[in-house]
Amino acid sequence: MSSEWILKLNVHSRNKECTESLSAALITDCEITWSGDSFNIEIKESKAKDLRAMWNTRIRGLIAVDSLLDVIDEY
Repeated sequence: MSSEWILKLNVHSRNKECTESLSAALITDCEITWSGDSFNIEIKESKAKDLRAMWNTRIRGLIAVDSLLDVIDEY
């Protein structure tokens, strides 16, 4: 039996420029689909542990970029 694990994420940041920066951080890792001022990613894996690892990688990248944007916005 073959099953596929799928995780979908919709990302919308504080403004369009920040949302675009977040999408740029993922451009080499996954396919990005824009919908208005937000974007979506979808991660598919055959094993839950692989999906978790891929999710962690993407989220850590988004957190890092968002933290950097916070610092930049302060100046």
